Amino acid sequence: MPSFIGNIEAKVDAKGRAFVPAQFRRLVDENSVFVLRKGIFDDCLVLYPEAIWEEIIGVMRQKLSRWNRKEEQVFRQFVAEANRIELEDNGRMLIPKRYIESIGIKNDIRFVGCDTSIEIWPSNKIEETFISADSFAAELEKLMEKPDNSNNN
Repeated sequence: MPSFIGNIEAKVDAKGRAFVPAQFRRLVDENSVFVLRKGIFDDCLVLYPEAIWEEIIGVMRQKLSRWNRKEEQVFRQFVAEANRIELEDNGRMLIPKRYIESIGIKNDIRFVGCDTSIEIWPSNKIEETFISADSFAAELEKLMEKPDNSNNN
């Protein structure tokens, strides 16, 4: 399973094409298919390797009943907002126009590795999502605190 890390700037051309950073492409098979969808909580795009996407769908199908109207609506919306993306031989991907417009991509984007997925942000929006260094440190300390303090990693 790939572990994507990094924060890489890139450009989108007039047709909506962008090169997926080489350090991310190296983590997946040469002929990999990705699934792209709009972020759930933020105005970004999320690029999933197909195997990861299939795991997510499997988990959702286990938790959401086809016989519950609300749960089926949630599932339908989740998958309806997704597109299969195949990289060109040179590592370039086409970002569908509806995504470009929905999150306000102009020319400059950032690919942000988020473990098993890659977020794609308009460069001018990502910084808005970060908290101050002091707040980050305090939140991380609180979240990672162990009740018995036996593990200091």
